[in-house]
Amino acid sequence: MLKDFSTISHIYIATGYTDLRRGIDGLVSIVQQVFQLDPFENSIFLFCGRKPNRIKALYWDKNGFVILYKRLEEGKFQWPRSQSEVRDLSKQQLRWLMEGLSIDQPKAHKAVSKIDLI
Repeated sequence: MLKDFSTISHIYIATGYTDLRRGIDGLVSIVQQVFQLDPFENSIFLFCGRKPNRIKALYWDKNGFVILYKRLEEGKFQWPRSQSEVRDLSKQQLRWLMEGLSIDQPKAHKAVSKIDLI
């Protein structure tokens, strides 16, 4: 079973609302049919329902699917609700989400790939 998030290739978040009564088969069908992604790849797929204090995560663990469910006792997740799409998150964005922060931090420093030195 997944013990280390650092080995994950992608972290996908399904923006908008998902019916969290769905089980493994229902979430797999969303990944395949709605988002046209492979649920068997080394990725985690995150879903949130209408109550923003609960999320589900779907993960393929080499011989079966794992569902993780988290319910916050206080506060809520800053889940992007604007549209129903899938976004690929960085590990930093996942940490922000789990800490109750928005995945789009306007004051975070952006990564610089290359600069010209004089």
